[in-house]
Amino acid sequence: MIPMLKRILRTGIVSEPPPEALAAEQREVARLGGEILRILGRALTIRQVDAGSCNGCELEIHALNNPYTNLEGYGIKFVASPRHADMLLVTGPVTKNMEHALKVAWDCTPDPKLVVAVGDCGCCGGVFGESYASCGAVEKVIPVDARVPGCPPTPVALLQGILAAVRR
Repeated sequence: MIPMLKRILRTGIVSEPPPEALAAEQREVARLGGEILRILGRALTIRQVDAGSCNGCELEIHALNNPYTNLEGYGIKFVASPRHADMLLVTGPVTKNMEHALKVAWDCTPDPKLVVAVGDCGCCGGVFGESYASCGAVEKVIPVDARVPGCPPTPVALLQGILAAVRR
């Protein structure tokens, strides 16, 4: 064990610096996060609701909490209950089975509440549209304040959509 620790100390850090594009994205994330905090003056709590998505948007939403984006460093955090949330972040076309659950989550969110439809499916129904199993876009079930198109949208686009909702 001791020889391995000595080798680690001798070698030092071997990772390479992040690419320049990633550094530019981090600066944009810092700007957006700071602007959200400046407008609100306090933390923003978000409840993410999957209304029937393929989970592509959820992967990008999870990327908001990674060390590169560090959303919680800007006072924006995800909560488990809509009763503690300021905003609902809804992904996917609203399936018939999730229609009632989404309405209940919206009713439980205290006023003033914000809703952001995420991804092409949340904005317009995407490739699923309206059918016997799908209501389509989120705005057909609950009022929407902002839309973030893309399949899936990038973390920066998600932050821009959150900021657009907060500005309203």
